[in-house]
Amino acid sequence: MQKHLLYILVAMVLFTACDHDLDLKPFDKLSPENAFNTEKDLQLYANSFYLILPDGSDIVRGDALSDYLVGRTPSNYIYGSFGPTQASGWSWSDLRKVNYFLEHAGQAQIPTEALEHYLGLGRFFRAWFYFDKVKQFGDVPWYGKALDVNDPDLYKPRDPRTLVMDSVLADLDYACAHLRDAKDNSASQVTRWVALAFKSRVCLFEGTFRKYQPQLGLAGTANQWLDEAIAAADELIQGNKYQLLTSGDAGENYRNLFRNETPNSTEVLLAAVNSKSLRVFNDANWYWTSATYGGRFSFIKKFINTYLKTDGTPFTAQAGYNSIPFVEEVKDRDLRLQQSIRMGDYTRDGAIAPPDFTYTYTGYMPIKLTLDSRATDGVAENYNSLPLVRYAEVLLNYAEAKAERGTFTTADWDATIARLRQRAGISSAPFPATADTYLQQNYFPGITDPVLLEIRRERGIELALEGFRYDDLKRWRAGKLLENQYDGMYVPALNTLMDLNEDGKMDVSFVESIPAQKVPGVYYFLVDNVQFKLTGGSSGNLVLFDNLQRKYEDYKYFYPIPYNEIVLNGNLEQNPGWTN
Repeated sequence: MQKHLLYILVAMVLFTACDHDLDLKPFDKLSPENAFNTEKDLQLYANSFYLILPDGSDIVRGDALSDYLVGRTPSNYIYGSFGPTQASGWSWSDLRKVNYFLEHAGQAQIPTEALEHYLGLGRFFRAWFYFDKVKQFGDVPWYGKALDVNDPDLYKPRDPRTLVMDSVLADLDYACAHLRDAKDNSASQVTRWVALAFKSRVCLFEGTFRKYQPQLGLAGTANQWLDEAIAAADELIQGNKYQLLTSGDAGENYRNLFRNETPNSTEVLLAAVNSKSLRVFNDANWYWTSATYGGRFSFIKKFINTYLKTDGTPFTAQAGYNSIPFVEEVKDRDLRLQQSIRMGDYTRDGAIAPPDFTYTYTGYMPIKLTLDSRATDGVAENYNSLPLVRYAEVLLNYAEAKAERGTFTTADWDATIARLRQRAGISSAPFPATADTYLQQNYFPGITDPVLLEIRRERGIELALEGFRYDDLKRWRAGKLLENQYDGMYVPALNTLMDLNEDGKMDVSFVESIPAQKVPGVYYFLVDNVQFKLTGGSSGNLVLFDNLQRKYEDYKYFYPIPYNEIVLNGNLEQNPGWTN
């Protein structure tokens, strides 16, 4: 993303500098007459749109509200008091900037192909903007023009979801048809391929949301959106511009998508690009490895159980799977596990680094987005670029949309889910014939299709921590999973020293009182039987925050409109279930 920031700075200099051409009128601010004349003008203006995208730190926090993480305190969206007075997000300034561009770009004296490319870019970002708004609020007002302070439409009511999403689809169709299709190896530019990938994301969301949220009365149109998702993903796949990163060490490939400064454009289509030299950073290390700054988030065991064994069999198919000590349970598992949490021979700065209970509550301590160095643990200076759109997601979108349509084949399996599992070191990935009972009982009791269950398993694992999970729960109508019990690793006994990575050094002991004589290097985890307890009393799985009641009612699938906005605009109606 640093390129776009530089472009914006350059644009500011160019647009405010003196010009010696006597035919130009002096100006002290941008106007249509001086800002939309050449292709370079359009490029400089359009580069500001990239600020609409999430930055690296947004990605780092993307799954804070999810069912598979537990942190210092549960989100007040599901615990405590939350309502319209705490809500935010009803902002339209970015949209006005895009609409202003779309209204005036046509005055540039440039070839039609160039103009259509930039119009496609503007419409892509308008679609991105509105997709975020619809996911959050449901019905929102559609503005296809730049408003001024006297425009009566500023105070119009919300438009129906169907109108807004049809307009989003029209924008994406235009973008897919007119954006330039040269592959961008910097993964910092929106191209036709990015638009196709994003269209597959949008259409999968909308199709499944309409299918599983019957109160909308739109289930009859769900398949149209799923077909659009399939077509967009298939077009990108057939373009052969991208593929899964498989050329390196199988134990490193997956994580290398997230810890390098230069995005790997083999698989990454678009990234939040960071740079040490330009001092453009995210705060992943500080957020994920700080006892005070971040949320102290860790995975729960219920989710870790979904990682398959390397032979392709479910970990949960074995007897007593919930009472296997950590050091054993993480062995011979899907290689994405060792690239997502601290385990085994994981090192930082060359030193063995087991799960650190100064930071983790459950023992399943994430590393996926972080750097293996302590240098940035206390400062927001991570230079690793983080993906916004990558090929693996497109494969998952394609697979899920086809499964929902009932057209998924063994060939589709081999081209999508099997490839992801092979990259993860899973030796056998056959087409599933029977439904996994663990997934049914613990995640999706209403799903009987074994293929769809496995696709959902794969999506959860492959995209973990990348900001997709809450959107997935909404579109699957699975928000009740946010009421999950927070469970952690198995503890064989209280007051017992545990070596979590077999390096011969003891790492943690779970105790009911802190001993007077401590073993150096050991963290003593206080089991107070209120916030932290064991399922068997003196042994068992960690259970956290059972004293805090979490509640996710159906109305929470739609975020409340901020109270102040309803006061300002009497035509706005609050989402059902939320009181002002």
